[in-house]
Amino acid sequence: MAPISRLKLISVSANRVFVARLAGCGVFDPAGDRVGKVFDALVSYRKSGSPRVLGLLVEMTGRRKVFVPIARVTSIAPGQVITTGLIDLRRFSQRGSEVRVIAEMLGRTVSLLDGSGSATIEDVAIELNKSRQWNVTELFLRRPKTSSSRFAKGATLFAAWQSVAEEAKGDGAQSAEQLIATYSDLRPADLASALLELPDERMIEVAEELDDERLADVLEELPEDEQVDIIQELDDERAAEVLDLMEPDDAADLMANLPEERTEALLDLMDEEEAEDLRMLMQYAPFTAGGLMTTEPIICSADATVAEAMALIRRQEVAPALAASVFVTLPPYETVTGRYLGVVHFQRMLRYPPHERLGSLVDTELEPIRADTPIRTIHRNLANYNLVALPVVDSFHRLLGVVTVDDVLDHLLPDDWRSEDESEVVDG
Repeated sequence: MAPISRLKLISVSANRVFVARLAGCGVFDPAGDRVGKVFDALVSYRKSGSPRVLGLLVEMTGRRKVFVPIARVTSIAPGQVITTGLIDLRRFSQRGSEVRVIAEMLGRTVSLLDGSGSATIEDVAIELNKSRQWNVTELFLRRPKTSSSRFAKGATLFAAWQSVAEEAKGDGAQSAEQLIATYSDLRPADLASALLELPDERMIEVAEELDDERLADVLEELPEDEQVDIIQELDDERAAEVLDLMEPDDAADLMANLPEERTEALLDLMDEEEAEDLRMLMQYAPFTAGGLMTTEPIICSADATVAEAMALIRRQEVAPALAASVFVTLPPYETVTGRYLGVVHFQRMLRYPPHERLGSLVDTELEPIRADTPIRTIHRNLANYNLVALPVVDSFHRLLGVVTVDDVLDHLLPDDWRSEDESEVVDG
């Protein structure tokens, strides 16, 4: 239950709102309890007059996307939207006559009817009229840049909907750039979820405009079919660079779904060591430790200190599941390593001074698994011993990689877990 002071604040409605600024705003029921967040608005074009607002698209807990009719929105204030509390939980499905503002309108090119040229849509204002209906009334536009500098931007202006005409075909790259800017603060998993809601062509267009590192992160969160669709649209050099930036296990899974000729072409373009790791991972069955593991755990010698190990853990690129443990081996210290000696857990290192040697902290009781260990055994071991990672060794007891709990979860969940539908209506 929200405090009375907050309820008073959110009871004041805005009559004019820019849709891009609504993205990410919390959606609350009348009691002040959060039920989700806005990720787009849905409008319908009319033969005459400006487009009519049909409602808001809301992401509920669990990433389910639902439609909230604008008639059920009682108040819009900075950072929050209030509904009547009755929300239809059926998964949103877009109809042919409907247009999503953020996903489809932003970035479109329009011509100004005063003859002053063209511009692209950067934001759309919706306004509540005297009949209590929300309509598109104004556009925030950006003219083409006049300088050749990559950092230059064109002038901006506001224009009423009636003073512009949409061109038949806009600049796709600009359109994608504008949508990316709108979603710039989203985490990779949330951005992947947003991409899945776009039409296929639009999804690929936006994905192609992401920088390589961002695209690699997003691909790791997408289902296999969408991964393949996107990577097939990239030229070989860029595809190889993106795959190089992905976690090895995710990259190997993706490449296993590509045509053999394309796979070999990409491997030839990649860093030699990365390509060698991927070839090794691709030889294992999908639902085994070898098929699930990553080849980039944190590895140290027994003589390394706690301070040295902590420095490796602090690296930004290290995934949380991999940062929970340091694996101790004989040289060499990159997979395939020397003989596996044991693991030192992050929590244990926190209890010792920085100069302490890892050799005195090694946990030798955690039994490593072999590359052919099936997934049912892996998740049982992780659950039984409350672990987040399991070391994988070969017949010579050399460390090959590590299976983490997030790798196992991805394979335990149903293929359509990102879009599970629960058809019911609840009263918030």
